[in-house]
Parts: sequence; structure tokens; C-alpha cells
Amino acid sequence: MKDERNSQFRDAHSDRSTAEQIPDTPQTRAPAYRLAFADPDFLCRDELRPVRLQLELLKPEMILNERGIESTVVLFGGARIPEPSKKNTARTETLAGLSSYYDEAREFARLMTMKSMDTYGREYVIATGGGPGVMEAGNRGAADAGGSSIGLNIVLPHEQAPNEYVTPGLCFNFHYFGIRKMHFLMRAKAVCCFPGGFGTLDELFEALTLIQTDRMNPVPFLLFGEPFWRKIINWEALAEAGTISEDDLKLFRFVETAQEAVQIIDDWHAEEE
Repeated sequence: MKDERNSQFRDAHSDRSTAEQIPDTPQTRAPAYRLAFADPDFLCRDELRPVRLQLELLKPEMILNERGIESTVVLFGGARIPEPSKKNTARTETLAGLSSYYDEAREFARLMTMKSMDTYGREYVIATGGGPGVMEAGNRGAADAGGSSIGLNIVLPHEQAPNEYVTPGLCFNFHYFGIRKMHFLMRAKAVCCFPGGFGTLDELFEALTLIQTDRMNPVPFLLFGEPFWRKIINWEALAEAGTISEDDLKLFRFVETAQEAVQIIDDWHAEEE
């Protein structure tokens, strides 16, 4: 959108286009002559890190605002969890057993996206990390319902192209994990965590910490798969040790099915209204 307050000035797009057509001379060929905002090498310098952080915060925020997206439902979960039809490819028997959560994530996203479509896609929009596994299931469920979903991908050494079900215009790529996690939570009306690894645990505990310390408003915080979560984290031991309070154990709830999760979210927001 053109800013009418500055319409008397020549816009950056025009100057970038003009600069690409200037005569090739030793002076214009030198990196120093490039427009600063059109110089990738300059933008990647260490000194420009604050600018890159700001750009990663601004770009998705501006696009989501332009699309009118007001709230999201966040799905965290493992990239390695296969859909049930492919569980024979899982690296462990336990991982194969967790494949049922692919279907639960998909169904949950489908149900929430149907609610989102009642608000013309402004509220309860599914947001995932945009990768495979549980993330794919979330975006796929939104597509099953005929709605849009967000994918917040990140550049990794071994992964990852975004899954095919993310809405193309809502698929973002990040360099900074911290800014990516901010975007997960800035619009979140619910957070749902499925079984996963280090990345899922990182996202889960950062979000819980923000709620615990009143840096983020409480939202329905649902952990799919009570046996999994109780096996890998001794929640009660933290309270017994005094490193968290008993009340902190009330910040989240365990669920097993998509329908159960949807009901909790519905009840929570009905009480707010």
C-alpha cells in the first residue's frame, strides 16, 4: 500500500529498478555503490543483525495484518511422527505408536478451521512450524476443511521445505528461532502440543514460562498424549521440589482427542465472553 504522506517522494522500487540499469563502470561495479537496501552482502553483515531481527518481525506481521488474521491456534509437535499409513517407516516402534497423533492433529485442525471459516478466516487460524509430521497434519487438516493455515518454517541444515498443505501466501521462512517463536504466540488463542523432540519441548516450555510469568495472557494450553508427556517429564516432581508452584500445574491440561480439545477451547472462550 502506498503511503500518501510520502507520495511526493520517489519510491524505493523505482530507484532499485533504475540502479539495475546504470552503466557498467569500475565505480558502479564496486559493492560500495549498491543501494544499501538492495545489497544482500551488506544486509548479512554482523553489524546488521538488529535490522534483520526487525525485518523478520515486521514482514510476517504486516502480511498477517493485511490478510486480516486476528487470532491463531498453534500446533507444536514432532517432525518425525509419521501418518498412520506410513508408520512402518518410523525409526522406532515407539515412534510408530505415536502415529495416531498425526490423525488427531489433522482432525483437530479441520474442526478448528471450520470455526475459523465462520469468521471469514480471521479467527482461530491454524499455525504450525510448516514442516513434516504433526506440523503437516495441522496444515493438512485446515486444507481438508477448505480453509487457510499458517506455516512458520525455519532454515535448518537438514530440513526442510514447507509441507504442501500450508497456504502459499501464509508460508514464512525464518533465520531467527526467537522471532519465529514470537510469531507463534503473538496471536495465539490456544496452544496445542503433540509429542515431539527438542524443538517441541523448547516451544512448549517457552510458552509456559511466558504464561507463568505473566508475560503472556493465559490461553487454553493442551498437551495431547498424557502417557507420553508424563513419561518424559515428571511434572509433579517439579512442584514437590518447589521449583514451580502447585498452581503452575494448572496452566496446562492433558487431552487425547481432537473433540476433547475443541470442547475445552470452546468452553474457555465462552467463559471470557
